[in-house]
Amino acid sequence: MSTPIKVLIVEDDPLICKRYQMILSKDKEIEFVGTAASGYEGTMLAALHKPDIILMDIELEDKQAGLRATSEILTYMPQIKIVMLTVCETDETVFRAFELGATNYLLKNMPAEAIVQAIKDAYYDQPSLHANIAGKITREFKRIKTAEDSLLHNFFILTQLTPTELEVLDLLMKDYTRQEICKLRHVEPSTLKSQINSILKKFNRSSVQEIVPVLRELHIPQILAQRKGKLSLGDG
Repeated sequence: MSTPIKVLIVEDDPLICKRYQMILSKDKEIEFVGTAASGYEGTMLAALHKPDIILMDIELEDKQAGLRATSEILTYMPQIKIVMLTVCETDETVFRAFELGATNYLLKNMPAEAIVQAIKDAYYDQPSLHANIAGKITREFKRIKTAEDSLLHNFFILTQLTPTELEVLDLLMKDYTRQEICKLRHVEPSTLKSQINSILKKFNRSSVQEIVPVLRELHIPQILAQRKGKLSLGDG
């Protein structure tokens, strides 16, 4: 008989842990080597037992503990295959798990045969992603790519604004009214209107409402606050 697949379970729910132990004990190709109830304990047992596969719960002592443990384990023991466990998956969390090097992703309530198959697929380098998980990775990748493109695009436009326009935009993003901006900057409404029109033209937009929400979503106000005075801007 070939060497059994050594599996470590990292799960803080004793009932789920017991269920997985029972499932694994029924398969002659799998050897159950231990359980851990926290990310820290999981990392220690991974070093001690050197399992082939780890079934890793994402939410252990906190919501990110499983991801941290995964990162730690794969940094020092990259040969280990990690299959993530969760009760509900979000696009972002699924993507983050695979970004860290997880091999597969399982919902905790999946049937016994699906859990065993996922372990064997991971061991033999044949990860078979469930269709909904694959879709989530694709969607999150597209979302990140779009956000990056949008950030670069909008940041480039910001570098084209004059210091005066940048200051006006900053006040608009802080929800100051046009009247308040005129008072603060000691300018006539017609002057402010001209400055805002110039900003809109550079962003190729017809209203401030089209710009501000996008810039907020990309955390542009925070970037501006951190880099104030450091941007290479034109004369204003």
